[in-house]
Amino acid sequence: MWFTRTRTYVWAAGAVLLLALPFYLDRFWLQAGLFAMAAGIGAIGINLLTGATGQLSMGHAFFLAVGAYGYCVFAGEGGDGLTGLGLPTWLAAVLGVLAAGVAGGLFSPIAGRLRGAYLGIATLALIFIGQHVLFNARELTGGFNGRDVPPLSLFGLTFDDSELLVAAVPFGSAEKLWYAGLVLLLGGALFARGVLRGRPGRAMNAIRDHRIAAGVIGVPVARYRAAVFVLSSMYAGLAGVLLALIFQRTVPDYFGMILSLEYLAMIVIGGLGSVAGAVIGAAFVSLLPQLLTRYSDALPLVSDPGTGGIAPGEASRYLYGAAVVAVVLFLPGGLVGVAARRRKGPDPRPEPKPSPRSIAGATPGEER
Repeated sequence: MWFTRTRTYVWAAGAVLLLALPFYLDRFWLQAGLFAMAAGIGAIGINLLTGATGQLSMGHAFFLAVGAYGYCVFAGEGGDGLTGLGLPTWLAAVLGVLAAGVAGGLFSPIAGRLRGAYLGIATLALIFIGQHVLFNARELTGGFNGRDVPPLSLFGLTFDDSELLVAAVPFGSAEKLWYAGLVLLLGGALFARGVLRGRPGRAMNAIRDHRIAAGVIGVPVARYRAAVFVLSSMYAGLAGVLLALIFQRTVPDYFGMILSLEYLAMIVIGGLGSVAGAVIGAAFVSLLPQLLTRYSDALPLVSDPGTGGIAPGEASRYLYGAAVVAVVLFLPGGLVGVAARRRKGPDPRPEPKPSPRSIAGATPGEER
């Protein structure tokens, strides 16, 4: 009872803090938090696929690109040789997520029949296909230079840099998007948690633990694998839409293989199969390079690119690469597993001592 009450107070204090941060933080920290929110949404999606169902995916960045560029195409007005349908931006955001789901659905027959490294190699092909399309379909993507992202408009509120005074505090795009990102992250986390705690989650875990046994007890393995792949793609599409709104310009270079590897690092560091672990790992991996960039002058061996030291981006990859190795070796449950063990505490029951007869190979009730 005491622990439950304390946890409630902690969650309430955290919620109040997150709601109040835009009134006190500058734009750098707000953007860093927004990147962490977008990464958390995408990490939840790949954790449903890889952590809960055991399906390795190396093509998560492809579906983020579909969501980001899909939003630009649906919401853009066209011009400068770019294709734009000029739809309402809220509808374009929904269609961008659905476009990522459709792309996942087109690939889902393959995802339903392949597993392990074979699926990883197959999804890796999506990265190369996506990069080729992003660089060469200039009417849709803008090519190497990318394309501008129309600001989101919802309920008469435009999420751009036009100032909105709230309690005498000017709210720009970062402050407005902060609350939108919180709502999207909370909604995605609650939905994923419901999936994992319900019948679909039990079926997904059964497929991960023993595919053949899951099929024997009546779980449609191929159907579940395909459905989870589509759901994971939609999470990635939503993360891509939010990233596009944060960046305000999409560029093909961002949606490459490195991004997919970062998402795998997020769920390994945070904890496979856990919604909270996905969010924690996403915050760690996404915030680390920005913190190193911010404080590069005060850190040894880390300096601005081209000045002779290790660039902040490279240093961050070294650090969370080392974190992945450390987690795999010493914390197989990830960072969220450490918190779970601390919450449960040590087992007060003494470890049973084997009897002399059991050591000799006989069971306690066996007659010689």
